[in-house]
Amino acid sequence: MVHMPPCPICEGKRPFCIHKSYPLPRDFDLQKKISEKLSREFFVPSYSVFVGHNNYPNLNVGPMSGFEVNPALDDPAKWFGLRYEKIIELRSMLIRSKHRENVFSKSKFIQEQQELAIAKKPTDTEIIFKKTPVYHFILSESVQPMGPTGLLEKMKITENVKVDVRVEKIVGDDTLANEACYLLYSKGQDVYKISTILSSGILGLRNNKKLVPSRWTTTASHDIISKYLIEKIKQFPSANEYRIYSSQFLDNHFEVLLIPGNWEFENFETWAPGSNWNAQTQSKSKPPAGFDASSNQSKYIPQIIPEYEPYEGRTAYAESQAGGYYASRLGVTEGLISLKRQARVVVFREVYEGYCIPVGCWQILENVRNAFRQPCVKFGTKREAIDYVSEKLRIPISQYIKKSKILGQKKLLEF
Repeated sequence: MVHMPPCPICEGKRPFCIHKSYPLPRDFDLQKKISEKLSREFFVPSYSVFVGHNNYPNLNVGPMSGFEVNPALDDPAKWFGLRYEKIIELRSMLIRSKHRENVFSKSKFIQEQQELAIAKKPTDTEIIFKKTPVYHFILSESVQPMGPTGLLEKMKITENVKVDVRVEKIVGDDTLANEACYLLYSKGQDVYKISTILSSGILGLRNNKKLVPSRWTTTASHDIISKYLIEKIKQFPSANEYRIYSSQFLDNHFEVLLIPGNWEFENFETWAPGSNWNAQTQSKSKPPAGFDASSNQSKYIPQIIPEYEPYEGRTAYAESQAGGYYASRLGVTEGLISLKRQARVVVFREVYEGYCIPVGCWQILENVRNAFRQPCVKFGTKREAIDYVSEKLRIPISQYIKKSKILGQKKLLEF
């Protein structure tokens, strides 16, 4: 297990922090395998574009290029169900090229990055680095894992870039970036592709287009799209029964509870006793049999982080959960759109011991998406639904109710 000191910026207030990276466990043993493939020159397919965030407004930007043709290298939707090792091996097969540009740059290089960003499929490129890239794996809570990186000396697109005509029309219009993101989504582009396109600086009004760090566009695209979906959801009739959807992947356990009523959303991010980044946990052992969470056994106290959104929407950023909140909300809104219902929704995310390193917000979105793909369990009363959820969770439901704005309402405490 990896044990990290508190971040000097957030001072350990968040279990995972966007200000620091996490080391790759030694037993993954990918260093030699990947390093043998690295050289100064490559003729490879480029899958997407990555924009860094350091030294704003002069950022490192460049293509994410693969050692091989494999759509799974840069598509998190294809990673659900894979082991940690396989996900990290896939991402290790992508090389990140870095070239410094101002966010408002309109250079030929930036135009080429924008072509790669909107391409329908991976595009062949010739890449020459200043020095052989270094394999230094970076893990983060906000973006997908990163493998080898190198400073770019020269890049050339070696084939005609194929672009979906619908995408070409949207990016060519003088349209606000938020509106363009949703139009792309409505035309079948997934959020991961939209995030790349938004990063490349090709969206927005003609006089205001600029590069956006990939770290920011991940959450921005989740937020933008779900807000549009919420407005549609509010036109649907209320759910007429209690429903529970479940998913578990990478030791992240999700229970999604739909309660009849108008749209509300509450998301719990819970670091269970024994999980690596439970700041209140000193012992890594599981709670003993018969453990009473209300007692003064501090080493077994779960770290429950709530975020809430009323029908009218929220005005402040979900600071305590950051990107995880928006990834979960997008998955929920997609699920409600498919059901053509609105509801009061409570998402329980419990993080257990096996989630030893972060892989990005994509796993939250894919977990919630997967939950809605599974058969749900239906109940006629709130008592039955809450009792069922209680049996599925490791943390006592009473601990959630104490912090909840939806479950904590008096009429739900009758059980």
